[in-house]
Amino acid sequence: MSAGPAARSGPACRILLALLLWAMPLAAEPLALRATPAPLGYDNPPACLGPLCALGVLQLSAPDDLFGGWSALHLDSTLRLTAVSDLGRWMRARLVLDGAGNLQGLADAQWGRLSDGAGRPLPRGRLADSESLARLPDGTWLVGFERWHRIRAYRDLSGPGRFVAPPPGLERLPANGGLETLTVLPDGRVLAIAEEPDLPVAGGRARRAWIRDGSRWIEGSYAVPEPFVPVDAAALPDGGVLVLERRFSLFSGFGTRIARIDPIGSLAPGFRLAPTEVARIESPLITENYEGIAATRDAAGRLLVAIISDDNLMALQRTRLLLFRLDAP
Repeated sequence: MSAGPAARSGPACRILLALLLWAMPLAAEPLALRATPAPLGYDNPPACLGPLCALGVLQLSAPDDLFGGWSALHLDSTLRLTAVSDLGRWMRARLVLDGAGNLQGLADAQWGRLSDGAGRPLPRGRLADSESLARLPDGTWLVGFERWHRIRAYRDLSGPGRFVAPPPGLERLPANGGLETLTVLPDGRVLAIAEEPDLPVAGGRARRAWIRDGSRWIEGSYAVPEPFVPVDAAALPDGGVLVLERRFSLFSGFGTRIARIDPIGSLAPGFRLAPTEVARIESPLITENYEGIAATRDAAGRLLVAIISDDNLMALQRTRLLLFRLDAP
């Protein structure tokens, strides 16, 4: 006896159902986030670091072994914070400020997993090492990955991510020295900076940098002082950029430099971006492996700058969120 239509269509239906499930966004999950206020320094920390004035520090934790490794940050004008991690996770929460505009905590925390182009969760390891995050004017998220160097675009961080044509030469970067820095300028252009290696340039050290204008990447360089390396950037409303730079040694631990690039006009191939130092976060301030920076203007017109640390999922390190107000120099 031959099989009926329903039986014959069984395998096809199962395949179609699987494809539909792959394409569906992964559900965001509530995150039991603990945010504990902490001092900026161990002994009478200054209220301001140059033009950066402290609005609060939070130490973040959650009862989940996968929490941590936050390597990139975005902050919008509604004070919604978004971060991505070394484990292919994203996190979203809302900054809670007191009446004076100081950071008090985080609310409405959620998190989830980044997906591949078919909507399947990225497996832990070299495929999921997300290190940079930016948002285009149309709301699309750009996520940069290390180890397998690439950029994916997400309409929703819970949904599938399509490949974006990468900067030329990206595939030749060291496994742990890829695109830790992505930001979108107010005019929609994308700035990308590689973490490693040094470029052979006269008069100092530099890293590869690219500007994407439309679909075209233009290559140049970003000047960086010894021993710092660029790890993230945040575009400013005036077209300038804040760049977060990190150093590390076994003797002095972590140190952080925040530098500013002047408003970026039209660029030709071979351009060189030369930043100016804004501030440093070094001992006796609370140092950590700060890897994410974001900036936005709030409803009161203040220019806010947030910084997050990557604890490398190690017990001796901490996830810290710092909030500053950036005043005119």
